[in-house]
Amino acid sequence: MSGQIVRPYGDMTGDGMVQVSFTLPVPHDKRAEGAALQLAGKMGLDPAMLVHARQMGDGYTFFVVYGRVSHLVDLDAVRVLERDYPLLTAKDVNAAVRRRMRRKLSVVGACIGTDAHTVGIDAILNVKGIAGEKGLEYYRELKVLNLGAQVTVAELVEAARVEKADAVLVSQVVTQRDAHLHNVREMSAAFREAFPAARRPLLVAGGPRFDEMMAADLGVDRIFGRGTTPREVASYLVHALTNQKAVAA
Repeated sequence: MSGQIVRPYGDMTGDGMVQVSFTLPVPHDKRAEGAALQLAGKMGLDPAMLVHARQMGDGYTFFVVYGRVSHLVDLDAVRVLERDYPLLTAKDVNAAVRRRMRRKLSVVGACIGTDAHTVGIDAILNVKGIAGEKGLEYYRELKVLNLGAQVTVAELVEAARVEKADAVLVSQVVTQRDAHLHNVREMSAAFREAFPAARRPLLVAGGPRFDEMMAADLGVDRIFGRGTTPREVASYLVHALTNQKAVAA
């Protein structure tokens, strides 16, 4: 395979072999296995091989299917959001905030709606952080308030007002019925109604199921996906608030 065109790799380079898993709402029997192979064929796997099937409760079966696809990937056509700001150390972040803002940078974070999964927001905000990196509470020049889980949009707006927040970080893990998208759109609309444009906090959303290219569509300034570290978030906040928004003391 030459240039920027690639195919999946399984046993040999460019053989197009992939493995997919899914659940069908049928009890496990031969008919269910046939249905799984039919679905795999319609997905473009040819030939498709059923390598695993297991009953998942009453009337559901989980499948793993292995097979070849003919599709090619054009790497030149891939569009992703590249980091457009320098990755700073904690020392550099603190120095930049002191020098350019001349006060502490205020951050309010929460999981909104019915989402009770605080692992993500805690990993970014709490001192213990994640993967060997300290969270934003560790940064001396950042004032952090973590509201926790199941916070209403109204509560978040009020907390941002009271704290005079420069940035609001929202984590969303629950994605059923696109709840994460609806919640973030509701949140961004509420902040735009409650704050004049010049005083609105920076709005940042994060979670494993977000498309980082959707920031404008959701009405936020930035989206962070899976694998994001506290250092990346802190560096972005400094970049956005001290350079792009030219925040005054």
